[in-house]
Amino acid sequence: MTRTVLESKTKTAVLGFDEPFCVIGERINPTGRKKLAAELEAGDFSTVEKDAVAQVLAGASVLDINAGVVYNSNPNPNETEPPLMTKIVELVQGLVDVPLCIDSSVPGALEAGLAVCEGRPLLNSVTGEEERLEQILPLVKKYNVPVVAISNDDTGISEDPDVRFEVAKKIVQRAADFGIPAHDIVVDPLVMPVGAMGTAGLQVFALVRRLREELGVNTTCGASNISFGLPNRHGINNAFLPMAMGAGMTSAIMNPVALPVTQKVIAEKKELVAASGIVLPEDMDDETFVTLFGLGSTKPRAGKEMEAIRAANFLTNNDPHGGEWIKFNKAPLKEGEESRGRGGRSGGRRRRA
Repeated sequence: MTRTVLESKTKTAVLGFDEPFCVIGERINPTGRKKLAAELEAGDFSTVEKDAVAQVLAGASVLDINAGVVYNSNPNPNETEPPLMTKIVELVQGLVDVPLCIDSSVPGALEAGLAVCEGRPLLNSVTGEEERLEQILPLVKKYNVPVVAISNDDTGISEDPDVRFEVAKKIVQRAADFGIPAHDIVVDPLVMPVGAMGTAGLQVFALVRRLREELGVNTTCGASNISFGLPNRHGINNAFLPMAMGAGMTSAIMNPVALPVTQKVIAEKKELVAASGIVLPEDMDDETFVTLFGLGSTKPRAGKEMEAIRAANFLTNNDPHGGEWIKFNKAPLKEGEESRGRGGRSGGRRRRA
């Protein structure tokens, strides 16, 4: 049975057909996040620290680390990205103990991350492009790590799922030439937006089945791609992920965290409540208010997609006896209700998430 093993210094995550679905947290990535990009260029890693801890607490088994910032002061990523990748990897693995996924389009940044990463990370990524194969596969072999194989090549991304399958097959075969086994290839079959292509879901489900049955490889995807440009993206993602799991997908690069409700949203809702004549207790705090009116939470927490994944794990017997499902649905401790040891004492040394 195919098993792709990822390791940190102290923890192991396994991708496999009979393993719980592996959630790879995507938040440590400045792409499309102007605030985070500006912070990183300024040497401010506070958001990285918060995102690392929040994603693990929400259920991520692996964290993706992307340092793809285009500096205003130096637009050459070949110079700026490798040292930034080194810094982020060292920082994150000092905060959390899950395995990492080193993610970059810059080969030098990939090697910089691999050089300082403890354990056995996932490398993200290689494509079927000849230049990329020659650059990345030697790194995969040198560091003995698994790699994400994205199903596009020198011709671009094909809308034909048969072409994407052949690209994946080519990468697996070329990897074998370097002595890299198929169980260390995690194929991303490329999820198209269903809003632009109505058959996108059907395509990826069929592709995942073929990749499992014919190539025997594990699979991953950028889960939110399926809902791009559509309203209520979480609703689509919640349906897509269990269906992809049923087809044989074993992991996804995604955001496991439901972001906190903003003060602006809270203020707007309070105005509507007041206008409707509802009088709230003066001492009602914001967390109680947003919970009462179904707005979410003022704190980061596991998102609805994580709920769907946990349920699917239970239903496919990858959560025997439902232990993880039960733990996931336990009410969180309120402030001041931390668990106590013998004699009612609490506290102790701070541990990594």
